Amino acid sequence: MSKYKKSVREAALDVIEAVEKNQSYSNLLLNSVIEKNELPSKDIGLLTELTYGTIQRKLTLDYFLAPFIKGKLEGWVRHLLRLSLYQIVYLDRIPDRAVLHEAVEIAKKRGHKGISGLVNGVLRSIQRKGVPDLAEIKDPIERVSIETSHPFWLVKRWEEQFGLEKTREMCEMNLVAPKQTARVNTTKLTREELIHNLSGIGVEVTPSPVTGEAIQTLRGNLVKTDAYRNGELTIQDESSMLVAHALELEKNMKVLDACAAPGGKTTHIAELLGGTGEVHALDLHKHKVKLIDENASRLGLSNIFTSTLDSRKAGEKFENESFDRILVDAPCSGLGVLRRKPDIKYAKKEADLHSLQKIQLDILSAVAPLLKKDGILVYSTCTVDKNENEGTVRSFLSYHPEFNEYHLKNLPEAVHPFIEGNELQVFPQDFGGDGFFISCFIKKGS
Repeated sequence: MSKYKKSVREAALDVIEAVEKNQSYSNLLLNSVIEKNELPSKDIGLLTELTYGTIQRKLTLDYFLAPFIKGKLEGWVRHLLRLSLYQIVYLDRIPDRAVLHEAVEIAKKRGHKGISGLVNGVLRSIQRKGVPDLAEIKDPIERVSIETSHPFWLVKRWEEQFGLEKTREMCEMNLVAPKQTARVNTTKLTREELIHNLSGIGVEVTPSPVTGEAIQTLRGNLVKTDAYRNGELTIQDESSMLVAHALELEKNMKVLDACAAPGGKTTHIAELLGGTGEVHALDLHKHKVKLIDENASRLGLSNIFTSTLDSRKAGEKFENESFDRILVDAPCSGLGVLRRKPDIKYAKKEADLHSLQKIQLDILSAVAPLLKKDGILVYSTCTVDKNENEGTVRSFLSYHPEFNEYHLKNLPEAVHPFIEGNELQVFPQDFGGDGFFISCFIKKGS
C-alpha cells in the first residue's frame, strides 16, 4: 500500500517551492519525492512533466500572468498559478476545468477562502481573455528571453558569442526533454547483444548514430532493468561519451581523472582500457567518491582507484610525470545541461562564470606537472560559454608553454563537423545531446 497521500499537483508544487527556496537541484528533489512516496509510474510521468515544465517555462508563465495579478503574492500562491497556467497553456490532454478545480482545492487546503478566490479569479480571467501575445515584445533579445524563459543577461551574452539565430535555436532546444541514452559496458557484451537482450523484456532501444558504444531509449526505463543492475550499461549522455575517446587511450596506460564524480567518464576510460592499466579518480567530497566506487563495482571494473582529494592538491599525492593521460572535466556553470537542470539558468549570475574560470585554471595548473612528456591532457566542460571554454584554453596555454594544442582526431565521425583543431564545441541542437566542450593538449617531449 502506497504511503503517498498528496495529489500529483501538490507534490509538484512542493518540489517547485523547495527548488526556489533552497536553491536545490530539481532532478535530485524530484527523485527524492518519487522514492520516498512510492509513486506509481503513471504519476511519475505527470509529476516529472509538471515540475520540469513549470520550472523550464517560469519567465514565460510570469509574462502571461503579469496582467492578471495586482499586488504582491505569497511565493507558494505564485508557484500554484504558474503550475496551473503551465497545464492550461502547454498540456492539451488535461481539461481546464480539472486544472481549475485542483488549483482551488490546493489553495483552500494551504491558504484560506480569500486565496482560493484569488486563484480561481486569476485563472478564469485568463480563460476568458487569453494570455498576452509574445509578438508584442519588440526587443529581439528580450523576446527570445521571454519566449524561451532564459534570463535576459544569458540570452544577451550568447547572442554576443554566437549570434541571435544560434542562440534562439539553443534556447528552444533547452525546453525539450532529453532522451535517455546509455553506454554499453563493452567489457561484458556488445551493443548488438544488449539491444537484443533488452528487446526481449520489452525495452525498446536503438543504436546511437553518434558513438559506437551508445544506445538511445525509445520505450522503457533502463535503470529498472537487470542489464543496468548487472553492470551491462551506464546511463550517460552521448556528448559526455566523447571525452574518453579524446584521450586516445592504449592498453596498460595510467590515467588521472581529476574531477571524477559520479564516475561516468572514469568508468568509460576503464572500459576502453579493457580492464588493464590504472584509472585514478579524484573528487573533493567523500559521498561523491562513494558513487564512483559503487559504479565501478556494479560494472565489474577493478582498474579504478579512488581518492577523496581536492584535485588542486593532486601534486601532494602523485609524483611528477607519473600519468600517460589526464582528464580535467572541470567544475563549470553547467549551461549545457539546462534541459536536465532547468533551475540552473535562474540561479546563475554572470559573475559566477568568471569565478569558475579561476578554479578551472587552478586545477589545470595543479595537474599539468603530473603528466608525462608526450602525454595528452583533455579539458572538458558541460557548458557552452566561450569564457569558460576557449577563454580557459587560451589562458592555460599562455601560462604553460610546455604544452601545445593537440588536434582532436580520435572522435567519432558524427562529430567531426563540430571540431576546430584541438577543440570541440557541441550545442544541444546539434544532435540532441548536452552542450559540451572538449579541448586537447600535448606535453612537449624531451
